[in-house]
Amino acid sequence: MRVQTLLRRATGLTVSKSVAERAVRQRMERTGQTDSEAYLDTITPDEMTQLVELVVVPESWLFRDPQAFYATVELVKERWSRGRTTRIASIPCAGGEEPYSMAMALRDANVPKQAFSIDAYDLSPACIERAQAGVYGRNAFRAQDVAFRERYFTHVADDAYRIDEALRAQVSFRQGNLLQFDTRAMGKQYDVIFCRNLLIYFDKPTTRAAIDTLSALLADDGMLLAGYAEVPSFCQHGFAPLQHRQAFALKKDDGKPPVPAPAPAPVAPLKKPALRSVPPSPTPAPALAPVRATPAAPARTRPVSVPAATAAVDLLAEARLLADRGMLREAGEQCHAHLARAPEAAEAYYLLGLINELAGKMDLADDYWRRCIYLQPDHYEALCHLALLAERNGNHTAATTLKARAARIYQRRQATGQ
Repeated sequence: MRVQTLLRRATGLTVSKSVAERAVRQRMERTGQTDSEAYLDTITPDEMTQLVELVVVPESWLFRDPQAFYATVELVKERWSRGRTTRIASIPCAGGEEPYSMAMALRDANVPKQAFSIDAYDLSPACIERAQAGVYGRNAFRAQDVAFRERYFTHVADDAYRIDEALRAQVSFRQGNLLQFDTRAMGKQYDVIFCRNLLIYFDKPTTRAAIDTLSALLADDGMLLAGYAEVPSFCQHGFAPLQHRQAFALKKDDGKPPVPAPAPAPVAPLKKPALRSVPPSPTPAPALAPVRATPAAPARTRPVSVPAATAAVDLLAEARLLADRGMLREAGEQCHAHLARAPEAAEAYYLLGLINELAGKMDLADDYWRRCIYLQPDHYEALCHLALLAERNGNHTAATTLKARAARIYQRRQATGQ
């Protein structure tokens, strides 16, 4: 669809057809346009910004996954003991929840403000404006311990709280798109970069481009904090894990034997082409046929000389290629054909979960991922996707449990070198 292509060029992100069409309709109503092609033909940079705002729905909260902040505090303190200032970046920063959490964690640890600097970026001007205002409602305070609200916030109205002015002054907010950063001009200026829960919504080429940009921005001895589902992607593109429990911290691979990364799935993982934190569309996606426990279509005819195991692997490989091309129905059929040969294939259920997620069928995605971890309890990627889905649905207890399971698998694989 044309609008999807325009949005991807502008942001590096891809939205579903239904989300894109809904955004166009809303902007056409606001601008008085009646013809979608004419609207797209005459779209200006300012209008594109307004369109992007309708599809970027940032979702975060204060002290989300706190171990990353504690790992950063230790790094800042160690460097300050040697007279080094630590430069920190949050990309993307959504409404400022992450960089402000970092500032609060450093204040709680009695780290002097001259020991660090924090820059925060987001492609959404509205997000930057909200972050600079520093006013948050109840959804921002989802951490188990919200005592920090009493220390650093002032109640202003109903459920709204404003962050301490001194903390606001410690964070520099800037509008910017990660994929459009001029890394040569910026240089390797950051010792710590938070980039969590962004890459999971990119396709493979965009993921690679984003990681290349982050690598260019990160100092050679710096630390990058990723989302737990993103660690395999970073490890495939020049990073190695650091030993910080549940922080999901990485460093640049310096050529020395790296700390083992979580083992990837048998076939390269499919990246979900959707915007970060874009909720499932209420309009059912028509691209995928109803999924069934039995094959939706017979497997393609194979030469008799091809071993059955190789043919089964080929079905999953073909399914991934088809899904990457947006051929979701055909990809689902290949997965079911694989399951007809190997009914307990956890990887087929994992891929069916991804396919249904791409189609906006989140309940089915959830069901398939649960089948996957029933068959393979240590399937890292399926646990990560289930945790993200639980977060998105507001089930924070389930999300915490699933993330803890994923973290244990992550740590175990590091320890055993799997």
